[in-house]
Amino acid sequence: MSRQPASPQQIHATLPFVILISCAAAAGGFLFGFDSSVINGTVDALGKAFGTGAAGTGFSVASVLLGCAVGALFAGRLANRFGRKPVMVLTSVLFVISALGCAAAMNTETFVFFRLVGGLAVGAASVIAPAYIAEVSPARLRGRLGTLQQMAIVIGIFMAFVSNYLLAYIAGGVTNELWLSVSAWRWMYGVEAVPALLYGIGALLIPESPRFLVQQGRDEEAAIVLERVGEPDVPMRLREIRRTVDSDHKPRLSDLLGPNGLPQRIVVVGMLLSAFQQFVGINVIFYYGAVLWSAVGLSEQNSLLINIITGTVNVGSTVVAIMFVDRVGRRPLLLAGSVGMAITLGLMSFLFSGAPVGADGNLQLTRTVGIVALVAANMFVFSFGVSWGPVVWVMLGEMFNNRIRALALAIGAAVQWIANFAITMTFPLMLHGLGLGFAYGIYAAAAVLSGIFVLTMVKETKGMALEDM
Repeated sequence: MSRQPASPQQIHATLPFVILISCAAAAGGFLFGFDSSVINGTVDALGKAFGTGAAGTGFSVASVLLGCAVGALFAGRLANRFGRKPVMVLTSVLFVISALGCAAAMNTETFVFFRLVGGLAVGAASVIAPAYIAEVSPARLRGRLGTLQQMAIVIGIFMAFVSNYLLAYIAGGVTNELWLSVSAWRWMYGVEAVPALLYGIGALLIPESPRFLVQQGRDEEAAIVLERVGEPDVPMRLREIRRTVDSDHKPRLSDLLGPNGLPQRIVVVGMLLSAFQQFVGINVIFYYGAVLWSAVGLSEQNSLLINIITGTVNVGSTVVAIMFVDRVGRRPLLLAGSVGMAITLGLMSFLFSGAPVGADGNLQLTRTVGIVALVAANMFVFSFGVSWGPVVWVMLGEMFNNRIRALALAIGAAVQWIANFAITMTFPLMLHGLGLGFAYGIYAAAAVLSGIFVLTMVKETKGMALEDM
């Protein structure tokens, strides 16, 4: 097959197409963000509806993350066997089942089961979207297109906050009845079925990954996809993909090990990137935001409103990351984010540690201290959103060589969900036991360690072709 390298005019003309299919794949990230954050506004309602204490409520919140770990581990294998598109469609179906099941659950066991189903979908989406986007993106655009996954996640988080606020406002409270005599908190879960269906339709319309097509011997189809996404030299890229595919075998865990029997350094780096992304406590803000601000004396409605402000900051910071990830590079953004998170988390720990506790068990913050804490929390979200939020997903999608990418990405994502589970489970216990100041002190220490880790172990991947990793 002889195809001429694409001209600059052709490459420019294909830009809308590659953005469109990347957005369709990243829609799984929207559901990822929505599904994992919708519970934020329902934590207290779940405790009342099912009669659970702090530990039980914590498990109801965190149970989705166990499903995420399993979904992340198996999604890569399914994608290698059946293709990226079929796994996206399956993920869409799981999201629909989870949304409707959680809305209808009448006890903790049923709720947790459907949250686990949703977790399988979230875990699969966390692996498939960055892998697909990395495989269809030309190297010059891969960083910015890779951040679409995080942009979709933060928009999903934001829309979950907006949806929760509006539904609670219309009903007059989270536990009040809304349409069809169904409680508002149940509608908060049920509305997710709509974007889940749209995600499945979008997945059916996008092309298959060119790397999977080459793996299946469908080189002509792969060439068409590469041409449509603006690959400047299709024949050369096909030869490179074919070379790496021919050297591949069925992925196995031993591929991740070095000659000494220990995990390869790059695999360890991917796992630590995933772990530190969660150990800084970012999802405490997104999962327990309403509980957090209620603990410092704000009303339910004001707490839900602050979540919207935080979601807006999160979206804005991700836009900044998209602008700079291919200009500045991955490593400098991670370092800057670690510094910003360490400072803001340390400040929050100091403020919460010094606040007196009232008779109702909530912290008593003065107006000034409350404002400073709110600003610090949102600056923490900004620091994360401009760095560790999107950059980790970009790097996990591109840092591994073709032979181990699917499996190593799955392992990295699974580690992320396990770390997320640990943070999510322990926060309610620390909140009611050791206090907010202690919890945020732990997260601040993790932010400091994340910066040391980047300085000593993380290498830059900006501008490198996937076949050169």
